[in-house]
Amino acid sequence: MTDDVVLVEHASRSYGAVVALDDVSLGVPAGQLLGLLGPNGAGKSTLLQLLAGLRRPSSGSVRVLGGDPRSAAARARLGMTPQETGLPPTLRVGEVVGFVADHFPDPEPAAELLSRFGLTGLERRQTGGLSGGQKRRLAVALAFVGRPRLVLLDEPTTGLDVESRQALWAAVRSFHADGGTVVLTSHYLEEVEALAERVVVIDRGSVLIDGSLDEVRSRVGVRRVRYTLDGRQVEHLTPDADAFVRALVRDDVRFEGLEVAGTSLEEAFLSLTERVEAAA
Repeated sequence: MTDDVVLVEHASRSYGAVVALDDVSLGVPAGQLLGLLGPNGAGKSTLLQLLAGLRRPSSGSVRVLGGDPRSAAARARLGMTPQETGLPPTLRVGEVVGFVADHFPDPEPAAELLSRFGLTGLERRQTGGLSGGQKRRLAVALAFVGRPRLVLLDEPTTGLDVESRQALWAAVRSFHADGGTVVLTSHYLEEVEALAERVVVIDRGSVLIDGSLDEVRSRVGVRRVRYTLDGRQVEHLTPDADAFVRALVRDDVRFEGLEVAGTSLEEAFLSLTERVEAAA
């Protein structure tokens, strides 16, 4: 028995000779917000498709909410926003929300849902007349219509401006704070840094690292040293910050405003994936 909402065991998925996922094992407990990171073609979207029941693993197993992700019971408690969404251009926003809501026994009221995603007042607007950002917010909102236990978000804020992205982050945080489970992929590393409590880095179909934000950063083993020298700010990345600072003092460098900090998630991510490319 397991309390994991998502349980992936030795799952692989191939498309002909192309291996999209290679022996991936992963568990996501209830109430966790997991961020999936990886370069294009790493296998993130394929993994989400397996979790959504849109594809089957070539080998291994995938269980969602205690059962087969393709079952009606699992789908009724699952919400998803894929990277590409095709909204019927002639249907009105309210009609689209109503159509999706009819598939669930206890949907969220349309007015509350649209308000949460900044779409109030657009109920009678045809989706074809929405801006790109409005379409994307509507597509993400539809993942929450059925009051899901698990939401899968594949690049949810692609194409959104900063204000819209912040509004969507707030909606995701609210769902998570109420006990919802989220699996999120994103090209915006600051998005994962802002939302996720756990990060899985995938590259070439395999899991490189699985841990907290701090654990991902610490695996890189690099620290950032900043200081001001002759009125300008200088920054170095070094595996040994203590030795670096001692060298500055020994060489009588006249610096001020010294700051030693961990690397950003972006630097950690790039370092991890570059190591894989170098080893290939």
